[in-house]
Amino acid sequence: MKVSVSQNELATADADFVAIGLCEGEELPAELASARGAADAKGSFKKLAMIHPEQPVRVLVAGLGKREDLDAERLRVAAALVAKEAGKLSAGSLAWALPEGDDADALAEGIVTGTILGAYRFDRFKSKDAEDAESASLDSLTLLGPESISAASEAARVCAEAQNRARDLQSLPSNVATPSYLADRAEEIAAAHDLLSVELFGREEIAAKEMGGLVAVSQGGAEDPRLIVLRYENGGSGETLGLVGKGVTFDTGGISLKPSAGMQEMKMDMSGAAAVLETVGAIAELGLKLNLVAVVPSTENMPSGTAIKPGDIITQYTGKTVEVNNTDAEGRLILADALAYAIEQGADRVVDIATLTGAVMIALGSTYAAVISNDDDLAGQVEAAGQETGELVWRLPLHAEYKALMKGTVADLTNAAPKRKAGTISAAGFLEEFVGDTPWAHLDIAGTAWDVGREYTGSDASGYGVRLLTGLARALAG
Repeated sequence: MKVSVSQNELATADADFVAIGLCEGEELPAELASARGAADAKGSFKKLAMIHPEQPVRVLVAGLGKREDLDAERLRVAAALVAKEAGKLSAGSLAWALPEGDDADALAEGIVTGTILGAYRFDRFKSKDAEDAESASLDSLTLLGPESISAASEAARVCAEAQNRARDLQSLPSNVATPSYLADRAEEIAAAHDLLSVELFGREEIAAKEMGGLVAVSQGGAEDPRLIVLRYENGGSGETLGLVGKGVTFDTGGISLKPSAGMQEMKMDMSGAAAVLETVGAIAELGLKLNLVAVVPSTENMPSGTAIKPGDIITQYTGKTVEVNNTDAEGRLILADALAYAIEQGADRVVDIATLTGAVMIALGSTYAAVISNDDDLAGQVEAAGQETGELVWRLPLHAEYKALMKGTVADLTNAAPKRKAGTISAAGFLEEFVGDTPWAHLDIAGTAWDVGREYTGSDASGYGVRLLTGLARALAG
């Protein structure tokens, strides 16, 4: 979407229609107060009203609630509602008058992000009739405000469009978005930016590296696994941030087969990988001054005569052995290899993101993702990025008693604790075994990757993590 900033007045805005926000107890601008329909305009949060002054022809008034509650998140929601209304009206262009507030950059970010995410549609596989082909889609947003918000508006555009690209990857069916498809996407991202490079490893190379987790999970399927490594170098001799994303492009559960109801959603078990790939693209487009290594282990998890079986023992990349007592606890096996590899490749601090446990949905629903970390500073930075972007995280504790749940009987570790206790935390405790002393944070996004229900993400793929991770990178870049 094209995003621009203009100092034009409402009456001279060049767009199909104009949107303004209205807080509770406040009045419309004088030039709109007598317009047809003005009496319907209310400041109640999420309430929309179309009014018709002489110029511009159409103005959509979005209720913002109480003035003291106005922040970027409220504007993300309001802007998404306005964008959806624009879609109903087949509007191609929209102008938004920036509300008054203490932080103009944050408010501008809210409008840009909400508009771009709210206008998103995934209709690649739908047949188009003549009427659909002629309908306009919202492709232009103009912010009516000071020139000083231009940089924040552009950064918001980059991040929101990257999030929509992650939503595309999540939404693709698994017969399209295979591990090889994700690898091809990584090559596209790297080819678009001079500071990015990519390495791709296939089944034989993964086996040669003795990545026992990725080998084990992939051995039941016909699709070859891929280990995807992206590097971005733009920080001189500074520290390197590591990002690791779970890339299970379809998860049947393997021999420990999942119930059939809802299994189609398991095409989104690569949501962490989607977030990492598109975050790397956003970081490169923004030109952030930092160094980055991103590792994406990607595979299907399928049942077959060659699939790993409950009770099998594997050796991970670090040499630690694992009893695989549940083949549906596969994500931690591939992440363990990838985390160790990212650290070996120079990551000074590392964040992994994964749709890892159903337990996190019981604990936190779809409002917060869980963050679990061995480092208070890194956990605080992730939490701060979540607050700024609206991709919220809630820290859960690590404790030796949780880690003890993952001790093996005849191997070093088990991938599935025998007792159903603290499933999200014990899974993170398993991963901690593979990061050593490196500062590390784990994001469990099984509750936030889809079906969030917010106005700007809807009830399907959310692209969660792109703005959070990019926000973290921006903070580290300084």
